[in-house]
Order: sequence, then C-alpha cells, then structure tokens
Amino acid sequence: MAENLTTVVSSATKTVEINRSNPTVIIGERINPTGRKAVLAAFAAGDYEIARTDALAQVAAGAHMLDVNAGVPGADEPALLTEVLRTVMETTDVPLCIDTADPAALAAALSIYKGKALVNSCNGEERSLNAVLPVVKEYGAAVIGLCMDDDGIPETAEARLRVAGKIIERAGKLGIPVNDVVIDPLALTMGADAAAGKLALDSIELIVKEFGVNITMGASNISFGMPDRALINSTFIAMAIHAGLTCPITNPLVPAVTSAILAADLSMGNDSFGMRWIKAYRKRQKEAQQAS
Repeated sequence: MAENLTTVVSSATKTVEINRSNPTVIIGERINPTGRKAVLAAFAAGDYEIARTDALAQVAAGAHMLDVNAGVPGADEPALLTEVLRTVMETTDVPLCIDTADPAALAAALSIYKGKALVNSCNGEERSLNAVLPVVKEYGAAVIGLCMDDDGIPETAEARLRVAGKIIERAGKLGIPVNDVVIDPLALTMGADAAAGKLALDSIELIVKEFGVNITMGASNISFGMPDRALINSTFIAMAIHAGLTCPITNPLVPAVTSAILAADLSMGNDSFGMRWIKAYRKRQKEAQQAS
C-alpha cells in the first residue's frame, strides 16, 4: 500500500493538514448557487450577505474548510467569484476551496486569495488538464482531480483508478507534487444506480492503495432523489472514511452527517481519548438545554 500523503492548505492565518491519520476535514458545501434559489438570486443581484451567513454557520457547525462557488448563468464569473471570495475571506479564517469550471474565474480568484487554496476542480479531459493545471501550478494551489475523462465517467473502479493516475501524472509533469492532488472518485446518486455507492467505495480503496493521495467527493450527491437523505449521507460518509475518504464536501449543518464523521474518526482511532466526540456531545447537550 502507498504511503498516506499529507495535503496542506491554508488561509492567511490558518493551516489545515489533510491526512488519513488526522481527523476528517469537512469542506462545507453551501456557498453554491446550484440548486439553491436564494443564493442564486442574491448573487445575481450583487448581494453577498448570504455567503457571509452561510460561512459563519458552516464553520460554527464544524466545517474546517469552505467550498466557494459563484456559478450564476450569464454572470461575469471572474468578477462575481472574486467578490464572493473576498466576502468569505473577510468573514472567516478557514482555508477555502475555489469551485469553478471557468479557468479565467479560477485565475482571478487565486490572484486575490491569501494562502494556499484547494481548487475544485480538474478532470481527466484533455481540455481540463490543459486549462486548469497550469493555473494551479502558477499560484501554488492544491487541486481536486475528478475521475472522469474524454470518454465520460468510468463505470468501473479500475477505470476510475486509471483516470486518477492520468491526472496525477500530468500534474507531476508540471511540477505539481502528488500530495497536492486530491482525488474525487465521484459519488453518483444511488437513486439512479443502486450500485453507485459500492462503486465509489471500491474506487476509493483502489486509489488509496495505489497512490496514497487524499480523497474528497461531493458526498451529498449519493442520496439525491432518495427519501431520508441525511440517513443515507451519514452512513455512506462513515463507510467512505473507513475506505479512505479524508475531506468530504458536504453540509455540516446536518447533525446526522457531522455526528457520523465524528463517530467514524473515533472508530478509526483518529480522535485521541475521544475528546472531539465528547466536546461535540457537550455542545449538543448545552444547545438542547438552551432550547428547552
């Protein structure tokens, strides 16, 4: 098995080290207009207060990093993303994950970011590799590599492993070290394919065994279209952590999810003396007393 690698990301004042021997790093997903009409309308109107509110709420709920997406159809994404990013940087000191498919927006955002960002994302398509990786290298960022390529999303874990290897190799040729490549094996909805969860878990295990890289995924995708999504998400994330997931992109405001992550870390021996679990329990108890 490959050595477990450490990916370091930072803000101007705070550093986060992602490694399988450390507690799971939660990347908050909510600063994103996709599927959130209130965020879409606010960003389109030039109102970024909702980003400030979401940033504070997610960090308070346990997010160690925040994903920032400003993909509003028809908008000037480089200008919009930089304004949203500035708002979030002014609001919290956690490291940020810059989420855009627009290379110009990515470069604009990285040019104002204070620290070492995580870029979301690159994939195995030639167009993406050629457009994103040079920008990542120029600004010294880390990057998420999605396991899809010019042939689409692979249908087997072995094929996703090959795409991960391609991204890691191409990044290395540009001088981006392997520990700065975080792989996303892709969590597709089990509502459309009942085997999607197992495929994601098998892909994580293969990629970790081969490369030792850190693993992320949009974990909430797994339950799309299904009832009781929080139960599915929390169970899947706990199983994925056992398989090798280190930094899920998820909603920390869902108690079942954050509790499952803490329980998984405790079960994996990554919570010394159970202190993080106990601290979270005491916080829940205090909140329940205040609410009663």
